[in-house]
Amino acid sequence: MSKGKEFVKDTIVTAILVDGGFYRRRAYARLGDKSPKERADELESYCKRHLNEKIYGIQTSHRLYRIFYYDCLPVSKNIYNPLTKKQVDLSKTDTYKWATEFFDFLKEKRKFALRYGQLAEGQAHYSLTEKTFKKLCNGTIKFEDLEEKDCILQIEQKGVDMRIGLDIASLAYKKQVDQIVLISGDSDFVSAAKLARREGIDFILDPLGAPVKPDLFEHIDGLRTCDSNFKISDKK
Repeated sequence: MSKGKEFVKDTIVTAILVDGGFYRRRAYARLGDKSPKERADELESYCKRHLNEKIYGIQTSHRLYRIFYYDCLPVSKNIYNPLTKKQVDLSKTDTYKWATEFFDFLKEKRKFALRYGQLAEGQAHYSLTEKTFKKLCNGTIKFEDLEEKDCILQIEQKGVDMRIGLDIASLAYKKQVDQIVLISGDSDFVSAAKLARREGIDFILDPLGAPVKPDLFEHIDGLRTCDSNFKISDKK
């Protein structure tokens, strides 16, 4: 048996960390629109596919430590839409209802831990979509041609990346797991990935088929996406 094969443990304890906003956007674009329950079941099934892995050609046994899911609760405030010139009660929207139900289904799942950041409600605003803005600039459409779908709500997340980074550090320092799988496309986790590797953690990145920046790619132990549907080119 080679030295590499001798290194493989009989059972690898794996924690899976999911950047929720990133997963939901990517899944919607690649796997289509689904009900809250369907999306929650899909996420659970997808995460567990990471537990079926071969290392050095050896089928490895994984034990799931926990699936950590990071996201922000939906906003329930009233906000003015300058295009329709109306106040919108966000708590009555389909988006609010879908997200609330989705989180409730995740809470019911075994081995799931939800970590909430916050949405910057005070900075929430409506803005034109990028496609619509370009059409206005090149004269393809006029301002009076704008429709409600051309205006989208923009709310920035706060605290999600910080919570992911803290959990990576805690898992690594306390030696609670052998492997961390991070489902995200964010390069802000370079420091956390480096720390985990220094502590002997096998750090796997799953960008769901999205491009990975070189500075993050340099500091991971493996790159793995478990569904070929995510690997469809982003080019139109």
